Formats: sequence, C-alpha cells, structure tokens
Amino acid sequence: MKVAFAGLGVMGFPMAGHLAKAGHEMAVYNRSSAKARDWVEKFGGRPGGTAAEAAKDAELFVLCVGNDDDVRQVVGEALPAMAPGGVVVDHTTTSAVVAREMAQLAAKGGRGFVDAPVSGGQAGAENGQLTIMCGGTPEAFAKAEPVIDAYAKAIRLMGGPGSGQLTKMVNQICIAGVVQGLAEGLHFAKRAGLDPQAVYEAISKGAAQSWQMDNRWKTMTENKFDFGFAVDWMRKDLGLVLDEALRNGAALDMTRMVDGFYAEVQAIGGHRWDTSSLVARLEKA
Repeated sequence: MKVAFAGLGVMGFPMAGHLAKAGHEMAVYNRSSAKARDWVEKFGGRPGGTAAEAAKDAELFVLCVGNDDDVRQVVGEALPAMAPGGVVVDHTTTSAVVAREMAQLAAKGGRGFVDAPVSGGQAGAENGQLTIMCGGTPEAFAKAEPVIDAYAKAIRLMGGPGSGQLTKMVNQICIAGVVQGLAEGLHFAKRAGLDPQAVYEAISKGAAQSWQMDNRWKTMTENKFDFGFAVDWMRKDLGLVLDEALRNGAALDMTRMVDGFYAEVQAIGGHRWDTSSLVARLEKA
C-alpha cells in the first residue's frame, strides 16, 4: 500500500519502521526534518517537507502526534492530498470530540478516518506488540487493520468515531489506579521492614499481579524513573479523561486524586519521569 506516516517520535519512529519492513511504499513527515531524514536513511522511502507532501496520493495516512490541535492541523493539511477513498489512522491520544470532528471532515472529502490510540509504550512500538483500540466505520477499519497489524499484537474496533479514544481513557483510568496502589504497597513494605523482592515474589502470582508490578516494582524500589511513559503525558491523558467525565457524568474520584498526585510529582521535577514515579512523592514524605 502507499502509506504516509506523520510524527516520528519515540512511538512513531519504530511504528513507521514496521510498515516499511512490511513492504509498504512509505513517505514520512516530522516537524523536525532531521528526524525524517534519519528515518529515511534507516528504512528507505521518502521524506515530505510538509504533511501534505508526505500524504500525496497516499492510500493510508497514519499519524502519531502530540495533542488535539496537532491532529487538527496535520489532518487538515493531509486530507486534500490523499488518494480518493483513502483512510486516515490517528494513533495520537486525543479527545473523543476531535476524533469525531476529523471523521466528519474526512467523510466530506470522500475519505475515512479511524481513531486508533495505542497501549504498550515505547517497548511495544519497537517490538511490534501494541494494543490498538479503534473507532470508525467498519469500512474504514477494514482498510486500515491489515496495515497497522504490522506493529500490533491486538486490534479491535470498539464502535463509531471516538470509540477508540474513549476506550483509551478507560485504559488510563485503570493504569492510574494500579500504579498508585503499587506505589503505596511498595512504600508500606519498606516502612514495615520487608524485603521488596521477597514481597514481589510472594504476591506477584496471586490476585495482586499486574503488568505494572512485573515491570516496575524493581525500578520503583530503586527510585529509577528516567524512562518510560512520562508524567507530563499521563497528565495530558488524564485531563482528557476528566474532561470527558464532565460531559458524560462519570464519577472518577480516584482518577482525579491520582491526577493531583502526578501534579505533585511534576512539582518535584518529575515532568519526564515514568508514571511509576508516583512512589517518589511517598518516599519524599
């Protein structure tokens, strides 16, 4: 397929690489043109000086950018340049509102739109093991799914436009609660004089087990956070969650509380720390 990819950050760079390895004809765009040149040097294809240049005649235009406004700008530039009947796939975590706006905009030009936020982090992107939650029409999804399968371990259409973003919000709500519970558990274990490794080995095969526990207990006990999904990004995501809750009436007491805890982590310099740094505010106390 003729594919364009916009946004070559820590997620987008390897995701676009998987598409190139799968044999698609690739064009890439990044605000920093040096990053696009680096990608082309590694994977081939062509760089676009603008989103529209990259999207020229593309059957699929994939993006993974920063926020709602970035999506509006990039999609607005790319849509007119795409092939008739092409599909936009947005892997950015955004509001459901902007996903529905972009779906309507694409439909006016005879093109499809799939909101497709991901879970799995940088490691998932590099290893082609992302979970992808999609919203859109069955027709648009059917065109996109075989392509984005190059970097996925699971893809599911959740409903119409915006449904992928709403599902990602559920994902972030659950992660926030799990990480806070793990942070408090490890903090308690230390204060109680227990060996954190022994505690992990004792409880990680039971009901308390989680991905966060398996992958973060050790770095949390060592106060190492210079990796992973940044606190700033998590606060952006939780802001989207809380805004949506105001619209749909969901009661998210725990989520609002943990968002406040992340604000405390930012205040002690943890803007780019991994989300597991929730434990840092407890150890500071």
